[in-house]
Amino acid sequence: MTRPGTAPGPTHPAGDPAPDLRLAGLAVAAWLTALAGLHLSAPVGALLATVAAVLAGALAVHLVGWLGRPRGPVRRYGWIAVAVLLGVVCGGAATSARLTARDAAVIRALTHTRAPVTAYMVVRDDPRPVRGTAGRPAMLLVPADLVTVTGPDGRRVDAPVRLLVLATDPAWRPLLPGQRLTAEGRLAEPRGGDLTGAVLTASGPPTPRGEPGRAQRVAGTLRAGLQRACAPLPDDPGGLLPGLVVGDTSRLPPAVEEDFRATGMTHLNAVSGSNVAIVVGAVLLLARWARAGPRLAVVLCGLALVGFVILVRPSPSVVRAATMGAIGLAALAAGRSRAALPALAAAVTVLVLVDPELAGDPGFALSVLATAGLLLLAPRWRDGLRRRGVPAGLAEALAVPAAAQLACGPVVAGLSGTISLVAVPANLLAVPAIAPATVLGVVAAVLSPVWPAAAEFVAWLASWPAWWLVSVARYGARLPAGTLPWPGGVAGGLLLAALTVALLVAARRAVVRRAVAVVGVAAVLGALPVRLVASGWPPAGWVVAVCAVGQGDLVVLPVAPGRAVVVDAGPDPAAADGCLRRLGVRQVSLLVVSHFHADHTAGVDGVFRSRRVSAVATPRWPEPAAGRDLVRAAATVGRAPVTPVGAGWTFRDGRVALDLLGPPYPIRGTRSDPNNNSVVLLARVDGVRILLAGDAETEEQRAMLDRAPSGTLRVDVLKVAHHGSAYQDPAFLDATRPAVALVPVGVDNDYGHPNPAVLSRLARGGARVLRTDTEGDLAVVTVDGRLAVVARGVEPGRRR
Repeated sequence: MTRPGTAPGPTHPAGDPAPDLRLAGLAVAAWLTALAGLHLSAPVGALLATVAAVLAGALAVHLVGWLGRPRGPVRRYGWIAVAVLLGVVCGGAATSARLTARDAAVIRALTHTRAPVTAYMVVRDDPRPVRGTAGRPAMLLVPADLVTVTGPDGRRVDAPVRLLVLATDPAWRPLLPGQRLTAEGRLAEPRGGDLTGAVLTASGPPTPRGEPGRAQRVAGTLRAGLQRACAPLPDDPGGLLPGLVVGDTSRLPPAVEEDFRATGMTHLNAVSGSNVAIVVGAVLLLARWARAGPRLAVVLCGLALVGFVILVRPSPSVVRAATMGAIGLAALAAGRSRAALPALAAAVTVLVLVDPELAGDPGFALSVLATAGLLLLAPRWRDGLRRRGVPAGLAEALAVPAAAQLACGPVVAGLSGTISLVAVPANLLAVPAIAPATVLGVVAAVLSPVWPAAAEFVAWLASWPAWWLVSVARYGARLPAGTLPWPGGVAGGLLLAALTVALLVAARRAVVRRAVAVVGVAAVLGALPVRLVASGWPPAGWVVAVCAVGQGDLVVLPVAPGRAVVVDAGPDPAAADGCLRRLGVRQVSLLVVSHFHADHTAGVDGVFRSRRVSAVATPRWPEPAAGRDLVRAAATVGRAPVTPVGAGWTFRDGRVALDLLGPPYPIRGTRSDPNNNSVVLLARVDGVRILLAGDAETEEQRAMLDRAPSGTLRVDVLKVAHHGSAYQDPAFLDATRPAVALVPVGVDNDYGHPNPAVLSRLARGGARVLRTDTEGDLAVVTVDGRLAVVARGVEPGRRR
């Protein structure tokens, strides 16, 4: 360590002091050792700590013997090694001690036999609902600290371990942290990898044993008040605002959650250091406006920090952020505000020793890495941009999200198996809205118990920046190739970390920076599998067209000039006839009816109008009878034979080849049997693979996925099933991996079609997603061997 009178530490090329990493080795070693210890036994952790202690002591004695010698690299790195070994000692010892309590013999015996018990516990966090399947009661996860447990023999024993309660009774939902209670149920073994000692499946409601602390009751009142203030707001911003302010995502729509995940913005829903900084910063500005002294300002910020942590609950990221905030306030009071990086290292070390389970928490890892990126990378990138003429504010706005995303990238890639290309621009666009939404949300929560009307007004003001965040996530998630596949797990994370470090080292050379920029832009542009082009109608080289016929399907495959295969007829004869006239279709080689619902059959007379239809193929499922009779009547008048088709059916004519993929067998007892017995076709036109999924829902999609040979469902173009409804199997969508996804859907339909989460999933898989309600008639064309899409545009006054 530096002593008075010694030379200053090393500096960066720009002249700035090098980052103070003296505590970094200690923190990282304690963190990784605790993480490893969670997956080992207590004796192994204790042995690891003992060996590290012996090595640290021996190395320290050896280094102390060199006190009279000049400073050098060996001595410097020796002390770094001692710090790392001490981190191993601390992490191993702390984790081993907690594992010893977790693995107590009495708890192991009860969990092994799944014995019925009565547990006395203290609630640790708010009950979290788990989205279950239809027809089953919603499950609640309740983290708690077990105090005592009474076994089936009536003997009560002390059991100070962590407990996870699985409950379905609604009486568990309003519980607050700190609440003492008893509950009956059966104990089971935990999954491992954390400090949870047992899982209790509760057999009924809890029995309260006193009330939670006053602070938690006040916090519960404020959180409930914020939810009430947000209740009149639209679902998306109204559900996001409590998550943004206090981490309460109970009302967050799944589609918004999926969009935030796709764009790397999920950290906004988990209260972390940025929220703490915003709240404390607002209090500090008010204190300075009131001309409060530095010490009073620090006291006020400290009180705000404590109150905010109680309000949002002490989750891992909040605890880390609060610890950093407390250290920062102490540094501010002492006049030493440049010690941010050692403060982060000290915070990590202390928190991991107090609660080793944090070492395995992804939110904790992302929070720490994001902060480290802001401290180590963002200042240098900001200064580099400013030296190149970028305005100070813009340089800061560009450097901060880029540094945070780069630091968190390996963990995100390891967890999700993807790399987001839209995360940095999405977070950059989100920056201006975060602070006003957070501050206004906190004000609304504080006002809610005393002035509900004012709280609703402030929540309405906060909903505008929240709406901006939702919009950024929604449109970012729909960008084609917004995420790229990457190896998941530890190997994928380590691979990206190694590449990131190599890139940072190599990027010090200007020629490397220029090459990386050029390659990056080329890769992004090359990753766009489809572009939207302008052309006449019908466009040259088209291979499939989806017509805007309202809330229904009509798909056209070109066989030869003037001749086509038509799949479904839409809900309106005039719209069907107009679609085929615009495409120049004078003869229909085959009309395929995927199923007999009116939105696929009511326009059948328009297909037969003024044109010859050679044959009609229908599903074997005969319902609904009205649609079946309508198709048969039109075919009789048009003198076209009608053939029910099933598994193994094929058709060839000109440029078109059809193979029936679904249903592989009759499917019964589903939400909609006609939909789940839709004719699903794999079409090939000039080598382009097109999947026409009818209205197939989850059950038929799963059946096809199970029966189809590997790779069969991989296509270039997907006509999305059932107008993009929510009844889609994610694995089926992932298996198709289309370059283009076409969604025939009506304007302002009453069904909520298409589902945003489905569109987001397709977009994240690299598909260009296009809808007839916003783009009008759509045609996929081939241009120089690549796919492109032509949109005819929305016609004024188009019917629903």
